[in-house]
Amino acid sequence: MRVAVLGHVEWVEFLRVERVPHAGEIIQGTPVVGVPAGGGGVAAVALARWGAEVPFFTALGDDDLGHRAKDDLARRGVIVHAAFRSEYQRRALTLVDAQRERTIILSGDRHVAHAADPLPWDALASCDGVYITGGDVEAVRRARAARVVVGTSRVLPLFRAAGIQLDALVGSENDVAEVYRDGDLEPRPRLVVRTDGARGGYYVFPDGTRQTWTPAPVVVRGDSYGAGDTFAAALTFALAEQRTPGDAVMFAATRAAEVLGFDGPYPPGDQ
Repeated sequence: MRVAVLGHVEWVEFLRVERVPHAGEIIQGTPVVGVPAGGGGVAAVALARWGAEVPFFTALGDDDLGHRAKDDLARRGVIVHAAFRSEYQRRALTLVDAQRERTIILSGDRHVAHAADPLPWDALASCDGVYITGGDVEAVRRARAARVVVGTSRVLPLFRAAGIQLDALVGSENDVAEVYRDGDLEPRPRLVVRTDGARGGYYVFPDGTRQTWTPAPVVVRGDSYGAGDTFAAALTFALAEQRTPGDAVMFAATRAAEVLGFDGPYPPGDQ
């Protein structure tokens, strides 16, 4: 299996707190881990963990943290094709409260690969699948050369401008930044998948046929960071394996549930 990712990376520091502070308040936090993550990074590492060959097309800040992110992703089995920007690497501080919920504070611009960057774009044509969290319009069009293309609804304007047909569009029903309504994209995606946390979610075909799923109960032992990105990566992996939509969604839900046992997005011992 060769599954590419076209997307972004954030260097994420995790801090455990009793609760998210109020304005003007000072509270004590406990550092947990610092890793390269973000939607693209989490998806790429997850795909590599499941045994796929993962070319990752991205952009990073041309500073110590950006180069550290590239080296760390490579150590995790990802083939990193990165353009380096003159700006600093985008960062995030993730606060994990006593209920294991995460609150994310971002710093810096979101760096993504552009088709004009000197990256091996022709390699996308040999990929079984590609998952997209960001890029420019022409980079997204180049990604359509892969057999299966999945995208996050967080970047709907990008897909609208690119005008490609997605094999699947995936997003959270509970995130206002990922809202999708029928007709938002033309041509319509072949499959629209909407997650709804512990309630499961649903998927819809172009003819309006809708199926729901309910996952097995899961106890959050770590935190919820990366569960949605892992779901999207697993959906891409399963569709690239030519599984049915129902099987692909259940595979994705199972892989996402595993992340709820991690501190951060990666398994213990791999942070």
